[in-house]
Amino acid sequence: MTNFEFENNPIFVLNKIFGYKKFKGKQEEIIESIIKGQDTLVLMPTGGGKSLCYQIPALCLNGVAIVVSPLISLMQDQVNKLKSVGIKAEFLNSTLNYKEEKRIVSSILENDVDLIYVSPEKLNSTNFLQILDKSKISLFAIDEAHCISQWGHEFRPEYTNFKILKQRYPQTPIIALTATADKITRQDIIKNLGIKNCATFISSFDRPNINYSINIKLDEKKQLLNFLTEKHQKDSGIIYCISRKRVEIFSNFLNENGFNAYPYHAGLDKLTRKKNQNIFIQQNNAIMVATIAFGMGIDKPNVRFVAHMDLPKSIESYYQQTGRAGRDGKDSDAWLLYGLGDFVQLKNFINTSQANEKQKKIEIQKLNNLLGFVESPNCRRKILLNYFDEPYYFKCQNCDNCSDPPTTYDATIDAQKVLSCIYRINKNNMNFGIRHIIDILLGKDTAKINHFYHYELPTYGIGKNKDEFEWQSIIRQLIIAQYIEVNPTHLTLKLTPKANRVLKGRIKIQLKKEVLKSSEKYKKNNKTKTNKSCNFSDDKDYLLFNKLKLLRTQIAKEIKMPTYVVFHDKTLFEIVIKKPKTIEELSLVSGIGSHKLKKFGNDILNTINS
Repeated sequence: MTNFEFENNPIFVLNKIFGYKKFKGKQEEIIESIIKGQDTLVLMPTGGGKSLCYQIPALCLNGVAIVVSPLISLMQDQVNKLKSVGIKAEFLNSTLNYKEEKRIVSSILENDVDLIYVSPEKLNSTNFLQILDKSKISLFAIDEAHCISQWGHEFRPEYTNFKILKQRYPQTPIIALTATADKITRQDIIKNLGIKNCATFISSFDRPNINYSINIKLDEKKQLLNFLTEKHQKDSGIIYCISRKRVEIFSNFLNENGFNAYPYHAGLDKLTRKKNQNIFIQQNNAIMVATIAFGMGIDKPNVRFVAHMDLPKSIESYYQQTGRAGRDGKDSDAWLLYGLGDFVQLKNFINTSQANEKQKKIEIQKLNNLLGFVESPNCRRKILLNYFDEPYYFKCQNCDNCSDPPTTYDATIDAQKVLSCIYRINKNNMNFGIRHIIDILLGKDTAKINHFYHYELPTYGIGKNKDEFEWQSIIRQLIIAQYIEVNPTHLTLKLTPKANRVLKGRIKIQLKKEVLKSSEKYKKNNKTKTNKSCNFSDDKDYLLFNKLKLLRTQIAKEIKMPTYVVFHDKTLFEIVIKKPKTIEELSLVSGIGSHKLKKFGNDILNTINS
């Protein structure tokens, strides 16, 4: 389907339908590529405006656009947003009854709908493909396209069947979109979709407003409480945990300490998850404590922080999740805690999964890349951008390693002490954990040391020059550097073949010199940057801004949509600055399209005049 006045006129659609005055970044080039019938691969960071890259061509081209979306909640959210600006959009998934699905299928066959969102399973079904055979299709949009590649961080086998689209509909353009894909993943997407001659557009992955900070787990609850109290007392944010149990623990803990926190995980019933998600979207100080099941498609602009209480599984996952912070461009935080147990648990998940050996090796490699990132003393932003093949030559001064650079030192002798201790214990076909190794190095008098006569070892007491925290750091870094291997079941240690070179003095070891940070140092290095929603010179402007926010809340309740879907804060800010007196002047404000202008324009003008 297409409206004659929209045909090949993307800037008109952008202005009149979506209410924006100009394209961002490479959006216009991408849209022109699709309208010309060119297969296209788009890499654009979370919050960069990927959706417009297929939504606008869908309105400019004749026919129905088929959009593949991996989550039901994501489909519903996108469709609701499109309907709110007057676009004919629908979704087909398992939530529909027979009558509803029949109506939508009829609209496809009659070319009476602009966009249809479908699940990967639906697109793979023979019945649906037969419906498409009888329809006019304008384009296929594959969202979260990294799922197509085995190298993608969320590989899904059902995505691998999409090669049939190019074979079955060779003249219909395909646009594949993702926020996270390294070079090998991009090559795999192109190969698996059969779009060899596609145009590729890569936007900058840099999110300069996000401050990256990574810390070792010491006292998790205290560390989290300090972080929130010092920086985000009344802010909205997301806290990710590795398990349902930990979600409940931290959600309860935050509520006990006066924060407005809600849990989200697959163990909760559907209604509770939906209720908690709606509260998070609507309220300005709500904190969502969640497993990775939460977040995809959440477009809330004022998420001020994303915290990880455990390691994510890859750099791609970390980047995607932290990208949910600061979509409004204001200062935000990506804060992560990790420990050795995270690494052991994630590695065990991979090794015991049902994936084939090739896939397991890929996942292990991605985990190792992430460990290199969290353990590195170098600029976090530089490592992230370089991972996605984007050169970055400076120190960002907006991450912990730039603001408080860690010290590295020649740790060869310390490493030899640890490795030698493990080697001498292993000689007797016995394995022990980190605690026991450190007790030996510190020369402690424990029942276990006495029972096994480990006070007779040459390594007994040779580590008294360091404390327990320092030895934990050294052992953790040696494990991550793969000089030591951890048994995931018993958490005992043994040497890897790499350790021989260290023991024989053939290589030097450089490690980070970690110290326990005092509360004063923590506060110094984690100062909150001012995040005012607006800066007005006149108190009357503050009053008007708050009245407009109240109007927005009333509208949102009436149409049962999140406030940010009605109008972003920056749209309200622009209204306050310009103070339009007529509908024509109001139409020049960014973010107000013709549909919203017609429905809410007079209410806005009345609020201004009051």
